[in-house]
Parts: sequence; C-alpha cells; structure tokens
Amino acid sequence: MDKKIKILGISGSLRKESFHTKLLKAAMGMQFEDAEVGMADISQLPLYNQDWEANLPASVKELKDKITMSDAILFVTPEYNYSVSGVLKNAIDWASRPYGKSAWSGKPVAIMSGSVGMLGGSRAQYHLRQMMIFLDMHPLNKPEVMVPMIQDKFDESGNLTDEATRAKVKEMIEALVVWTKKLK
Repeated sequence: MDKKIKILGISGSLRKESFHTKLLKAAMGMQFEDAEVGMADISQLPLYNQDWEANLPASVKELKDKITMSDAILFVTPEYNYSVSGVLKNAIDWASRPYGKSAWSGKPVAIMSGSVGMLGGSRAQYHLRQMMIFLDMHPLNKPEVMVPMIQDKFDESGNLTDEATRAKVKEMIEALVVWTKKLK
C-alpha cells in the first residue's frame, strides 16, 4: 500500500464558531483510503514584518515546517470584502518569505469557501487563485466547493449535516489526492 497523501488544511477564520473551521474539521473527520487531512493553527502568527525574516518567529517556523512536510494544501476561506481574510493573507505572506524560500512552491492545493450569502465565497477563491500564480502552487480546478448559506449546513454541535456539501467536500479531497499523485 502506498503511503497516504498528507493534506494540510488551513482555515482563514479565527472565530471560535467559524463555519470554515467546521468545514475543515468535517473534511478531517472523513475517511479516505489514500489521504489524511490535518490542520495548521494560524492564530498565533504575528502580523507580517519583513524586519523579522532573518530570525523568523517560532510560530512562522512551525507553519513553514508543516507546509513543507505536507504533500498538498487545503485552504478553507471566508470571503471578506470580496477577498480572502486578513489572517489567511498574513499566513500566506509569512510562509512565502524570505523571498526565494517559499514553503508554498510546487504544492498542489485545493480551495473551499463559504458565505452566509448566495455566492459561497467565490470572489475570495478567485483572489486566492491569483496569489497561487506567484506562489508557484498548483491549484485543483475541479470540483469547486463554494458553500452558499453556510450557516444552514451545520447542526448546533458544529457537525456538517448537509449531505450535498459533505459529498462535494469528499469529492474534492479525493480529486486533490489524484492531482497530488499526478504531480509527483
């Protein structure tokens, strides 16, 4: 049996009851024959400061190590002001620095998003895809997971109860595994 593909999930929301973190945890709780999904905590990252690049903060080193040890990345992002959250952009910036030592380079990546409206975070995904070009990442094109009315997809305990969303998340993870193996 081949080793499992290690997928590192990163939620772009720090909110305690974040729907995006719940969506990531739902993916982590699913059983996959060829993959395991983990999560990086970006809540302790300081605001990016180029002055600190020569001596990276411990939380940044830890994030970069987790990215490096992963086979693929899964971003789960809310949409704020037609783009990704500031905390996600901060994590992306830190892990891409110093210039020439980006942890993102060459990584296969998938994106899930959601919103309390009808577009499901689509604009945030498009901005994130633009960033991936410079970061030299390899985004999975399909399936797209954009969850509209995300607040209605979970029960009071935080479990993803919407079967169509569960199926789409599972489909995406399985496609990311195939994409990752293809790129190796």
